[in-house]
Amino acid sequence: MTDVTGAPADVLHTLFRSDQGGHEQVVLCQDRASGLKAVIAIHSTALGPALGGTRFYPYASEAEAVADALNLSRGMSYKNAMAGLDHGGGKAVIIGDPEKVEPAQKTALLLAYGRFVASLGGRYVTACDVGTYVADMDVVARECRWTTGRSPENGGAGDSSVLTAFGVFQGMRASAQHQWGDPSLRGRRVGIAGVGKVGRHLVEHLLDDGAEIVITDVREEAVRGMLAKHPSRVTAVADTDALIRVEGLDIYAPCALGGALNDDSVPVLTAKIVCGAANNQLEHAGVEKDLADRGILYAPDYVVNAGGVIQVADELHGFDFERCKAKAAKIFDTTLAIFARAKADGIPPAAAADRIAEHRMAEARRP
Repeated sequence: MTDVTGAPADVLHTLFRSDQGGHEQVVLCQDRASGLKAVIAIHSTALGPALGGTRFYPYASEAEAVADALNLSRGMSYKNAMAGLDHGGGKAVIIGDPEKVEPAQKTALLLAYGRFVASLGGRYVTACDVGTYVADMDVVARECRWTTGRSPENGGAGDSSVLTAFGVFQGMRASAQHQWGDPSLRGRRVGIAGVGKVGRHLVEHLLDDGAEIVITDVREEAVRGMLAKHPSRVTAVADTDALIRVEGLDIYAPCALGGALNDDSVPVLTAKIVCGAANNQLEHAGVEKDLADRGILYAPDYVVNAGGVIQVADELHGFDFERCKAKAAKIFDTTLAIFARAKADGIPPAAAADRIAEHRMAEARRP
């Protein structure tokens, strides 16, 4: 079922494009009083209620927001399947700039959003994503009990980016093991694009393991903060284009928005491994083959960045950090298994991960 009442023609076109298909439900949400405009996309509930975060972002158009929600929700189906969770995939996007919304209006907007999520009756469970934070989920939870990523004071698990970064680090270790025969990152040069929620925690794991770090971020204050904290161990470059061309780069970690791996970036990428926290890193189908053709090992994003969703899923059953960390540590083994499957089948790792996830979802659908 898709609720598209009053949707403009370009949004309808995006909804029904064949390469975006397969979603169970897409809801366009609007609350005039608060100014809320949002999209909730449920890709699959084959494994259980759809679980995925809420992105708050200044999209250029409603069609762009819908397309992002569709892509992200599909990715969550695969992520949750590969993480071994009893959840399908869903995602929501709120259209707007969270930095430019007045506090009172933001509260009203989030409450309205919570009512829309609640109206789905538990088919979709929400959490944090780009542009939303623990405090925001506390507000949403006032209207919707199907909310995770809340503060410990409000019965939640707190910041899920901690375990997201831990999982990406495990994926990097597995990638190093596969590529160089040693999981240690000591002496390896790692370039991180985006040192915000997840990237800043990833820096700490890598420094503890002895890696050399090069960073960039569109927010100058984030770069300055990281350089001030680690003045002799972290260096910075002007932008992502400069980062991917850094001489002697071993690993590239996209930790900001999606589409980082594309027809422009892959040909000039100097790293031998790509492993990062960003969702939907492959801009289009075929990029995974371009990486393989250049001998670049790609750790599928939805596999290595699953630590956060492991945490918020656990929150629904009584959160235990050590239990979640132990589950997130298994991302190391899962990543190695994907590389082994890719080698055996003669396909890129992204295709191998898709096959494994699709098999689990197909098995769940059988009567």
